Amino acid sequence: MDLADFRKEYSDRGLSREELNADPVAQFSEWFSQATELKVHEPNAMTLATVDETGMPYQRTVLLKYFDREGFVFFTNYESRKAKQMALNPQVSLLFPWITLERQVIIQGTAEKISTAESLKYFASRPRESQIGAWVSNQSEVITSRKFLMQKLAEIGGKFSKGEIPLPSFWGGYRVKPETVEFWQGGPARLHDRFLYQGGEGAWNIERLSP
Repeated sequence: MDLADFRKEYSDRGLSREELNADPVAQFSEWFSQATELKVHEPNAMTLATVDETGMPYQRTVLLKYFDREGFVFFTNYESRKAKQMALNPQVSLLFPWITLERQVIIQGTAEKISTAESLKYFASRPRESQIGAWVSNQSEVITSRKFLMQKLAEIGGKFSKGEIPLPSFWGGYRVKPETVEFWQGGPARLHDRFLYQGGEGAWNIERLSP
């Protein structure tokens, strides 16, 4: 299928240096709030890129659960493929593709496990079925069928039918500490506006990039 003529002209919304907050997390918060207000579908969905021991890159969509000046937090199984790759190389990239707003944000940084107490706090806030699901899935492992999952779901559900569901030792959060953050705003004639934050620790340098 030839997609050469499959194109869309971007609006002239634009993005100037004067509009940007000096802190990339504050700027991200502003854009995230706008995406939420404009009802972008799952604005917290982000592509997480990691590499394996051979340098082969992998990408998958995960959900951002909270963020602050310390970084961007998501949760997963510590025995999953992504977790094993981050254990070997904690350098990762996050991409927020807010396509309907003609925007994207790219974050590069280092992923590190959050504390058990922090993971437990979030785990306790999850719906009960999601808590059980964390116990059911040996993420990234080969399984014979979906029936196997449903049988295990019934087994774990019965085991934890009463009382609180404990935090699995193999499940928890990661915080990506940003080292670079790029804000991309689509523009007409493919002359997009791109600004890159570099540095950190309260001393971010901001540069405009050519589209």
